[in-house]
Amino acid sequence: MIEIRFHGRGGQGAVTSAELLAIAAIDYGKYAQAFPSFGPERRGAPVGAFTRISDESIRTREKVYEPDIVLVLDATILEIVDVTDGLKDNGIIIINTNKSESEIRELTGFKGKLALVDGTKIALDCLGLPITNTTMLGALLKAAPVIPLDAINVPLTKRFGKIAEKNLNALNKAYQETHIKE
Repeated sequence: MIEIRFHGRGGQGAVTSAELLAIAAIDYGKYAQAFPSFGPERRGAPVGAFTRISDESIRTREKVYEPDIVLVLDATILEIVDVTDGLKDNGIIIINTNKSESEIRELTGFKGKLALVDGTKIALDCLGLPITNTTMLGALLKAAPVIPLDAINVPLTKRFGKIAEKNLNALNKAYQETHIKE
């Protein structure tokens, strides 16, 4: 089973990302679940979401305490949340940032596998808005191909309707521009 923890701020689409990934995994023939973790926060407050993907039935319903993958939709979260908490030894962190690898490593203390992409710039270029949910799904699928990239196309198109093409462009651009650092 692959467990993914998403970190973002209210309104950025962390919950939508987790759900889209789970739906795509199910459509692809896997077992999956997605759920949010937040209280009465408002737009801009830190939120979390979780996705599990497995080849077998998933029986647990608790939040993800020891993720294989951490996805950070907003690098300012790194200053207030320890995104490395519980991350498995061979885990990966995928971050929306325009900072260098050395800056991120200094900020987080993380020595493992990183995937970095300027998801905000891509979202602004493709969508005209700094909403990075689909952008960061492209980064996730490059850094940790838990499902094939094209498996997300149908769920994303259903979810976003008229603006699906812009979201698909953002997803694909992030996939191409994500830099993986070992």
